[in-house]
Amino acid sequence: MSKIWSTAAEALRDIVFDGATIAVGGFGLSGNPSDLIEALRDSGAKDLTIVSNNMGVDGKGLGILLENRQVSKVLASYVGENKLFARQYLDKELEVEFVPQGTLAERMRAGGSGIPGFYTKTGVGTPIAEGKEHMDFDGETYVLERGIVADIALVHAYQGDSAGNLIYRHTARNFNPLVAQCGRLTIAEAEHIVESAFIDPNIIVTPGIFIQRLIPAKAREKEIEQRTVRSRTVFSDALTDSPLVAAN
Repeated sequence: MSKIWSTAAEALRDIVFDGATIAVGGFGLSGNPSDLIEALRDSGAKDLTIVSNNMGVDGKGLGILLENRQVSKVLASYVGENKLFARQYLDKELEVEFVPQGTLAERMRAGGSGIPGFYTKTGVGTPIAEGKEHMDFDGETYVLERGIVADIALVHAYQGDSAGNLIYRHTARNFNPLVAQCGRLTIAEAEHIVESAFIDPNIIVTPGIFIQRLIPAKAREKEIEQRTVRSRTVFSDALTDSPLVAAN
């Protein structure tokens, strides 16, 4: 049975609810499930708990949910690119649970693997560990972290097939496989969908068993938070003036 749905709005319509915990893939703006995020905004669902590495930037990515006042709590490892996120947090309009990046990844992986919790040294002795159970192993102190299981997970993939198998492209892979795994119901958007065959099993990253619904992603420009590269002209001039080039 095909898992392909026509649009993000249709795929989300009967499952989103106020107060839901939603895990979202992406890192900055790379690998964001943009169609699904926009459909989530348009759903009007409120009081959402968002689990994601960060909340996009102002006006882009998950930032549009903050603008629409749909989020009440965020579990994330980073807030630096979004001024509205920081403002809502400092104004106590938004509850934020900071999670070390590796711990966040492992909490999602654990939740998706049926592991309720694990011990880690990361965060011991810091505010991150306050109120959490501690345990000593081999003379070292560890803190208990709970696995994350989201009501809904939203991910972006490069390619998918009718069974929901997914592969990702380059750094857009980031948190997406872990997010896909930790959702009770996971919806993926894919830039390319293979309907006449299945993806080669040897290159599948996320097996279709983790994906309940798949939609075709709209073609759109891939946003970049900050361009830090030099212009081609400047780089070309610098290369020409290089002693190594001159010597040859």
